[in-house]
Amino acid sequence: MSGQSSVGNRQVYEAGDQRTSKNSEINDAERYKEGKPNSHLANDSKDERSFANKLAREEKRSKEPESEDPEAALSKKDPTLPARSHGNEPSKGAKIDAEIAAEEEAELKKKGKA
Repeated sequence: MSGQSSVGNRQVYEAGDQRTSKNSEINDAERYKEGKPNSHLANDSKDERSFANKLAREEKRSKEPESEDPEAALSKKDPTLPARSHGNEPSKGAKIDAEIAAEEEAELKKKGKA
């Protein structure tokens, strides 16, 4: 089609100067490993992975240890800590949670279980 154009010569329509990689590099690439990490979302409804692939992924995830955010782990010990570590005043709910935890700990000490 480009040979029949009357607008310019054939060199105008060739894409040699626009290509960034050689054809030999494109053909040698491993297709499976070309994907980017985290490119598939586990709960994406439009993801075209097969059920077998989804099941295999869930099986791998069940064997992986749960990684927890260090800040979340600290907030379980002291609910006011995340706000204070960021230089803010803890919320009313966090203060109440801290009071309840202190009362429960005192109750357990009183009973001799802690």
